[in-house]
Amino acid sequence: MSIEVGTKLEGKVTGITHFGAFVDLSGGVTGLVHISEIADNYVKDVNDHLKIDDVVTVKVINVDKDGKIGLSIKQAIDKPVESSRPPRAPRSDRPSYGDGDRPGGFQRERGGRSFRPQTNKTSFEDKMSRFLKDSEERISSLKKNTEGKRGGRGAKRM
Repeated sequence: MSIEVGTKLEGKVTGITHFGAFVDLSGGVTGLVHISEIADNYVKDVNDHLKIDDVVTVKVINVDKDGKIGLSIKQAIDKPVESSRPPRAPRSDRPSYGDGDRPGGFQRERGGRSFRPQTNKTSFEDKMSRFLKDSEERISSLKKNTEGKRGGRGAKRM
């Protein structure tokens, strides 16, 4: 019997290591179930999930040129397709929060600054002057922090 990727087979656990378990398929063919392919949750110790001589259903996930066979127990289990959360309402039906008023009194944060959607119309010049002021403040604080660490522009003398 030839082993092909994607086929589900039954096998017997013949050996357990710290990195996975060896499963004897049929005709003396052995494959490895890596520790990450044993269960959907975190597996700290293979012995907690498998014992020698356990019969398990595995799925062939890869076959190397040198004959190594990669197996998976968690992919062999058929899981029902489930929706994790209900579909979202269209944008027009969702409430809009103007002036940063959000449920619970929280405001959305972006880049360390509170974000408030602009409801009033400001001129381009006002926007530019606010941008220049903010950027100058940021540059000066960056310079102050970096110069103190590397001693820029001459050391401070006491």
